[in-house]
Amino acid sequence: MMLFGKISQQLCGLKKLPWSRDSRYFWGWLNAVFNKVDHDRIRDVGPDRAASEWLLRCGAMVRYHGQERWQKDYNHLPTGPLDKYKIQAIDATDSCIMSIGFDHMEGLQYVEKIRLCKCHYIEDGCLERLSQLENLQKSMLEMEIISCGNVTDKGIIALHHFRNLKYLFLSDLPGVKEKEKIVQAFKTSLPSLELKLDLK
Repeated sequence: MMLFGKISQQLCGLKKLPWSRDSRYFWGWLNAVFNKVDHDRIRDVGPDRAASEWLLRCGAMVRYHGQERWQKDYNHLPTGPLDKYKIQAIDATDSCIMSIGFDHMEGLQYVEKIRLCKCHYIEDGCLERLSQLENLQKSMLEMEIISCGNVTDKGIIALHHFRNLKYLFLSDLPGVKEKEKIVQAFKTSLPSLELKLDLK
């Protein structure tokens, strides 16, 4: 596990090199490997531990219920009883999470906040998948989506399924074209939502 975490961090550092077409294919393949769902692992260690491993492997961070500190080092994931650490918040800034990995989220019951910032693989299907997860529909309170170029109006509108959502921040989303339509949709479906837009 220690070796894997170090290799994962080194590979994430390499992603900052200039891209060629061949390197894009390679990183796409490698990121798909990082996102692959192992259902046996979820069953063996529980959804929160398996999701933590997936998120950190992909460069995201998690914060557990009752803790202030963000967990960002794969090699220092907490040990102890499997049901002790419940994910409360996810910060996926600059991560390589993608739709094929979102099955990891299915068993999470305590996630209140998700931040998706500069996530190149996040697209409408990811947001639609998230919004269909019953546990998240109940627990989600805050969401931020920033500089995710593949997200369009369709993906944003799907978030109205988070019936307890209190805060939604949308910024630098060039695929989102109809701001007024989004505002009206959320006013109707989630009247108590605080919606902040920083869109062109």
